[in-house]
Amino acid sequence: MSPRNLFVFSLIAIISVYLYVFGQEKTIELIKEEYLFILALFPITLTFFYFKMKVKGKELIDFNKNNSFSLKNTIIFFLIFQVVDYISEDGFLGMISMWFLYWIMGLIALLIMETINYYRNYKLNHIEQNE
Repeated sequence: MSPRNLFVFSLIAIISVYLYVFGQEKTIELIKEEYLFILALFPITLTFFYFKMKVKGKELIDFNKNNSFSLKNTIIFFLIFQVVDYISEDGFLGMISMWFLYWIMGLIALLIMETINYYRNYKLNHIEQNE
């Protein structure tokens, strides 16, 4: 499954759990609390699309192929954070209230990795054109 689909499905799952456990008002409040991270997505996304357009139609090299995480490692990493959050955030409700933050951070990390890949391809294509 592609990371894009995983992010869409996980956002739907997070929002569904939030609405069930916290209700609509608290869900909106939890999402609003992460406004700085949400705002950080805008310049990162703009940069991502800028370099994606610059290399459109060119042959791309996947510079990130050696930096991939397996689903198993990601789940283990997530579970470790859940245990830490359960202890430090006063139980189950505090633990799940962090899920949206993790989702945003994961999206930021994915966008940055993809942007770097497009940038490196852009630089490679730009150097080849100048030779």
